[in-house]
Amino acid sequence: MARARVRLSVAERRDELLRAAVEQIEERGVAALRIADVAAALGVSNALVLYHFSTKEKLVAAAFEHAAEADLERLRALVGRGGSAVRRLRSAVRWYSPTGQAKGWRLWIEGWAAALREPALREVSLGLDRQWKATLAEVIAEGAAAGEYECEDPRAAAWRLTALLDGLAVQMTAYPGELSRRRMETWVDEALTRELGLRPHCAMV
Repeated sequence: MARARVRLSVAERRDELLRAAVEQIEERGVAALRIADVAAALGVSNALVLYHFSTKEKLVAAAFEHAAEADLERLRALVGRGGSAVRRLRSAVRWYSPTGQAKGWRLWIEGWAAALREPALREVSLGLDRQWKATLAEVIAEGAAAGEYECEDPRAAAWRLTALLDGLAVQMTAYPGELSRRRMETWVDEALTRELGLRPHCAMV
C-alpha cells in the first residue's frame, strides 16, 4: 500500500524543491539538469516544480541562492563570535577554504560557469558574492579600528582573500591531488598574515 504523501505548506514545498535541485545540480551539473530530474527525485510531477519555478533558469538561480544563504548565515555566526578579529577571520577563512566545510565547491564552480550565460543566475551570484566580501571587510575593519593590526583598505583585503580562496577552490576541485591540503592551508594563513600586516605567529592565534 502506497504511503500517503504529507501535505506541505507553500514555503515547505519550495524549500524541499530547492534542496532537491541543489543535490541534482551537484550530481548532474547545471547544463544537464532537467526539471524532470528534480521532480523524479521527490516523486512529484513536473507541473508542481514549474508551479513554484516557472523555468529551469529561475529554479537554478533560486537553488544557488538557497545554498549560499545557509553559508552566509554560518559566516556571519563565525565572525560575530567573541574574541579577537584575527581569530574570527582565521576561523571564517579556514571554514570557507576548499578543505573546510563550506558549500560544495563543485556546485559553485558549476554556478560560476552557468552565470556567464544566464543573467538571472549571474545577478544572484553577484549579489551573494558582494555580501560575502562585505562581511569579511566589516570584521577586517573592526580589527583595524581596535588596533589589532593595520589595514588601510579592508574592502580590498577582503577582495584579495576571497579571490585567493576561490582560485584555490577551482584548482583543488578540478585537479585533485595536484596541491596538498597542508600546502593550501599554509598559503591561506600566509595570505591572511600579509593582508593584516601581522607577524607570522600572530595569524595562528
